[in-house]
Amino acid sequence: MRGVLTEEQKQLGAAVNALFADKSPEAAVRKSMETAEGYDRELWDQMAEQMGLFGLAIPEQFGGDGYGSEEIGVVMTEMGRALYCGPYLSSVVMFATALGAAGDNDAAARYLPAIASGATIGTVALTEDKESWEPEGVTLSARADGSGYTLHGTKTHVLDGHIADVILVVGRTDTGISLFLADAADPAVTRTPLPTLDRTRRQATLTFDGARGRLVGIDGEGWAAVARMLDVAAIALANEQVGGIERVLDMSVRYAKERTQFGRPIGSFQAVKHKCADMLVALESAKSTARLAAAADADGDPGVSALADLSKSVCSEAYSRCASETIQLHGGIGFTWEHPAHLYFKRARSSEVLFGGPSHHRRLLGERVGLLPAR
Repeated sequence: MRGVLTEEQKQLGAAVNALFADKSPEAAVRKSMETAEGYDRELWDQMAEQMGLFGLAIPEQFGGDGYGSEEIGVVMTEMGRALYCGPYLSSVVMFATALGAAGDNDAAARYLPAIASGATIGTVALTEDKESWEPEGVTLSARADGSGYTLHGTKTHVLDGHIADVILVVGRTDTGISLFLADAADPAVTRTPLPTLDRTRRQATLTFDGARGRLVGIDGEGWAAVARMLDVAAIALANEQVGGIERVLDMSVRYAKERTQFGRPIGSFQAVKHKCADMLVALESAKSTARLAAAADADGDPGVSALADLSKSVCSEAYSRCASETIQLHGGIGFTWEHPAHLYFKRARSSEVLFGGPSHHRRLLGERVGLLPAR
């Protein structure tokens, strides 16, 4: 049945869960938050070398295992549950997907094996000052210069842009939107880390002042690869949000059983029961849409873009609502820095707007199914 995990996928999830329970508990997450890089390199290497998590969806011809969105969804769910700090979404999901979708085998052969091994960290520089996730928002200019291009412009809120080794830049030429590979070490690239609400997922502003860029794919036809990347990334993020919802629900139910008031557990009060029940309903709705979208993508369903929009919208709203309720259910302690509830709330709020908020995806969904006129 579509959306139901296989035994192999369940085992993958259990293995990733055990890894994070051992190597990335709350104390380790808080420690990573305080570092300049924002992640644990030792854990990153272990995920690559011992678990093989980075090559799951990369084709075998480029050093991967040739799986797809369902396996990525399983991993992302556990990452959401553990609040994993690291460039998995930006490098393994976004960069690898966009590069693979561009149809440039030479570029894929050069970079994807290094992404699969964890030796190289990639990211995608898409959004600019207007925070648009659509082609109209791309203004960074790319000018032909001999055998390559020079890039001029600024990209903001680039995931893990401060630590990436290679950047896939979405720019505009005289022909249209194109993709370019830029070396993060190029002196013409300035990287400025941004202060963010969610310190478990770092972002940066990247300024390109004549940086060298290598064209990926066909000039003027880059948006198709970006659109594909946005679908896959939205589905992956929706599954991560499911993991976060599961964690905050578990946290709330446990506290409701343990915390007593007026001589009885607060979970025995009807109002608390209703809140927990509502959170469970939100979780099941989110889980169904996220897994369905991942399965549809794995099956090559032509309607996957609509399902990506649906899952991102449903899961974003469900996670934000459940994370907020968790703080309320925990009372005074839920508002303290020492309690993890605020970490999940911040991840929920930042994830809600990443790749576009619920209203953005509902509009796209309406256009795709013919309920709204296409813009």
